[in-house]
Amino acid sequence: MDAAMTFKVTVQPSGHTFWAEANEAILEAGLRQGVALPYGCRGGVCGSCAATVLSGQVHYPFGEPQGLAPYDEERGKAFLCMAAALSDLEVDSPRVGMEPDIEIKALPVRVEKLRKLAADVMELTLKLPASERLRFRAGQYIDILLKDGKRRGFSLANAPFNDQFLELHIRHVPGGYFTSHVFNEMKEKALLRIEGPLGSFYIRESEHPMILIGGGTGFAPLKGMLEQMMAQGMDKPVHLYWGVRAKADLYMDSVVRSWEARHPQLVYVPVLSEPHLEDAWAGRTGWVHEAVAADFPDLSGHDVYLSGPPPMVNAAKAAFWAQGLPENQLFYDSFEYSPDTLKAMQESLS
Repeated sequence: MDAAMTFKVTVQPSGHTFWAEANEAILEAGLRQGVALPYGCRGGVCGSCAATVLSGQVHYPFGEPQGLAPYDEERGKAFLCMAAALSDLEVDSPRVGMEPDIEIKALPVRVEKLRKLAADVMELTLKLPASERLRFRAGQYIDILLKDGKRRGFSLANAPFNDQFLELHIRHVPGGYFTSHVFNEMKEKALLRIEGPLGSFYIRESEHPMILIGGGTGFAPLKGMLEQMMAQGMDKPVHLYWGVRAKADLYMDSVVRSWEARHPQLVYVPVLSEPHLEDAWAGRTGWVHEAVAADFPDLSGHDVYLSGPPPMVNAAKAAFWAQGLPENQLFYDSFEYSPDTLKAMQESLS
């Protein structure tokens, strides 16, 4: 294909238009021209950028998206972070233009505090410069910019009103360069550079009751959302489901239980997939999305916010759509590993 070719992309229902070059990711073309398309990982995993192709054709010159499931393709979905146009396009992306943009900044930060929340989870608190604040929405994430040009994305675990500090929950990944550095070498007062806020995972205005579902450290962005709602006054039912392996992985269980005691609208349901014998667990067990599906056979009247590892997110999406959840009432953030971390993990298992 002639690299000089460009194609017109029209986004419905907002009516936004922009031009995409041949072999240019549609998401990048839109963002470059000021169209606030939703996105998350930018790596073809999370699916936050998925849009329905109404007319025209796309292809994937950068590789098939890992998170593109058969049911996505059957519904005419394309992952715009990896798709390029083969013709003029009309796509359906209902969230475009609904809310004003927030400025993305690159900023220096200082490590204010390191606190172990569990054997493999570290709370990393970053302090912004005195003259700077990072305006963000509860649930969004930041990238930590590494010296080799690589990035590591982590969800913000605090609410925007507490914006002098940024709170991250970092799980130690075996073979992970950055997470190993955080656990073994990083010291307080160390300097880092970040870019953010990023992503399209944040609370939407709605009268529907909410179901928040976190897997592991997928609890982090939900914590920020809950803090925001509690500060503003929780005026509708909110169910929080937190899925982990064993009781020790519920690293802020007592905090959430204290919130539940103070806010009648909040219901907290922890779910263990592999409880230890010593846990003496009498609560819910199994997969967290299956617990939600059992409690809510009809999801058509709820907004669902979902964050965690890709297998959990993909399984939950399929299950919830089968139980009547409209696509525009599901918001999710899929926590994918960086390619080099995945490689290190695979090598450690070989």
